[in-house]
This record gives sequence, structure tokens and C-alpha cells, in this order.
Amino acid sequence: MPVDDKLSIRVNVADRFYPLRIDRAEEERIRKAAKMINDKVLQYKQHYSDKDHQDFLGMAALQFVNKLLELEEKRDVSPIIEKAMELDQYLSDVLERE
Repeated sequence: MPVDDKLSIRVNVADRFYPLRIDRAEEERIRKAAKMINDKVLQYKQHYSDKDHQDFLGMAALQFVNKLLELEEKRDVSPIIEKAMELDQYLSDVLERE
């Protein structure tokens, strides 16, 4: 019987919890990504009190993707772009359900 290398976790992104089934090797990176998003959302929240979570998430996504594109210009990061696009699609799907 093969060992399942998948792990079920719950990740908090902008005060919402998302259940994920991931490879065990990805857990640290996913949790770090969620923390980076949460830190950026908090930073925007502290500076722009008249906005809502959607605005903060949008601005955080814009900043991270802008940085990603900057790095892409410096080297081939097509696998990272692919993952970012998957994350973008996932976040879009989640936001559409609201």
C-alpha cells in the first residue's frame, strides 16, 4: 500500500480559512505565502481604513505579481508564473463565491 504524501491543512488568508490538500513538501512554502499575504493586507489595512478586504487583497496581489514580473524580466521563472496564475485563479474563484 503506497504512502500518501498529501497533507490536509487549513490556511488563513485575510481572516478566512481555506482547506487545502497539498504535498507535505509544500507546507512550509504555502504557510509562508499566506503569512506574506496577511502581512501585506494588514499593512494596507493600517494605512487605508476606508477600504475593504477585497481592496486590500487586490493591492497585495498586484504588488506580489508586479514583483514576480520584475523577477521574470531578470530570469526565466515560468514555473513560478504558472503557480502564480493558479493561485490567482483560485483566489478569483473564492472571491466570486462571496
